[in-house]
Amino acid sequence: MDIKNLTIEKAGEMMKKGELTSVELVSACLKNIEEKNKELNVFLEVFGDTLEQAKKADEIIKNGKATKLTGIPIALKDNILIMGHKVSSGSKILQNYTASYDAFVIKKLKNAGAVLMGRTNMDEFAMGSSTENSAYGPVKNPIDPSRVPGGSSGGSAAAVASGMVLGALGSDTGGSIRQPASFCGLIGMKPTYGAVSRSGLTAMASSLDQIGPFAKTSEDAKIIFDCITGHD
Repeated sequence: MDIKNLTIEKAGEMMKKGELTSVELVSACLKNIEEKNKELNVFLEVFGDTLEQAKKADEIIKNGKATKLTGIPIALKDNILIMGHKVSSGSKILQNYTASYDAFVIKKLKNAGAVLMGRTNMDEFAMGSSTENSAYGPVKNPIDPSRVPGGSSGGSAAAVASGMVLGALGSDTGGSIRQPASFCGLIGMKPTYGAVSRSGLTAMASSLDQIGPFAKTSEDAKIIFDCITGHD
C-alpha cells in the first residue's frame, strides 16, 4: 500500500466504502515504521495497542458512526500528554515521566476514533529548528536523510512525509510546525492562539505555544484542525 501518497480524505472515503480497513492501514504504517525508523529516528515510542485501536475504529465505521478521522493513524509530538504513556519532550530529564491525564487535543482525537500511533522525536523542550537537539539523537529528513527535517516538530513532519502515518500533531511557538512542514514538503498550520487548547502541552513559551496539524494537503490539515479545535 502506497501510504506516502494516501491522504486522510481518501483513506476515510475508502474505509466507508469497505475498500480499506483501519487494521490494514495501520498495519501498512507499522511496516513503514519498522523499515524506516532506524534510519530516520522519527518515533521515540510506537504504542503497543495500535492494532487494537484500529479494530475498534473498524467497528465504529461498520456501525455508521465514523468521523473523518475514525481509523486514521496519527503521530504525536513528544510534548503532548497522553495518559499512561511517557512524555519526555525530547529530554532525558523527563525520560521516566508518565502522563497522568490526556491533553485536550488527545481527548478530541480519541473521541473521533483516530488511531494514536506513538510519540515523535523533537528538539529538547521544543528549543531548536532542526531536530538535531534531541537527547535521543537527530531526526533525518525522509526526502534526503543527509539533511535535517526542520524543527522543533521534525519528528512529526518526518512521520507524515515518510508514510509512517497520514497525519500528525506538532507544536509551534516561533515556526516549529510551519518550518519543518516546508522542509518536508507538507502542509503545517499554527492555529490562532486559543483556537486549540494548549492544556496538556509541555510549555516552551506558554503565551506563544500552539498545537497544530501536519498533513499532505490543506484539506487533510483542515480535517485534523476541525477535530482538535473547540472551547476548553
